[in-house]
Amino acid sequence: MKWNLDTTHSIAEFAVKHLMISTVKGRFKTVAGTAETNADGTLKSAAVTIDVASIDTNVEQRDAHLRSADFFDVANFPSMTFTSTKIVQDGEEIAITGDFTIRGVTKPLTMKGEITGIMKDPWGLSRAAINVSAKIKRSDWGLTWNAALETGGVVVGDEVKIALEAEAVAETAAVDATEEVAAAV
Repeated sequence: MKWNLDTTHSIAEFAVKHLMISTVKGRFKTVAGTAETNADGTLKSAAVTIDVASIDTNVEQRDAHLRSADFFDVANFPSMTFTSTKIVQDGEEIAITGDFTIRGVTKPLTMKGEITGIMKDPWGLSRAAINVSAKIKRSDWGLTWNAALETGGVVVGDEVKIALEAEAVAETAAVDATEEVAAAV
């Protein structure tokens, strides 16, 4: 079965240390994705694309800096992508390994978390959800901008916690529901 991300019920988030003492959190407002499940409902493949310009840390000046060549360089690299290469699912527990691309650099990444089973929503559409996370070193993807602190340490930590909470709608269910509505009208 094929699935499309329900963008109104999905979010990609991150958290990184600032000044070595506090954590800055942010999200990307525009996330798209597809998935495919096997006949038994287990996840077969997944792909996610994130519009990097949609970054939101609740501080416009910081967001503009993150969009610049110092960080994501959205003028040259407008998207981040993740495409699964291996999925291990045991009940609701899941580990998805894939190719994660930021700033044109692709490296393997394994995200772990849980997936919920398929259910019908009040409108008759089949839905499923996933909640996965990982830790990366931003420098591995070419995100190396920093400034040294007078007291030691740096402005921006290298370790970044990333998380994706996504809800998806089955393509066949959406098509069937649309046909039923059209027939009823």
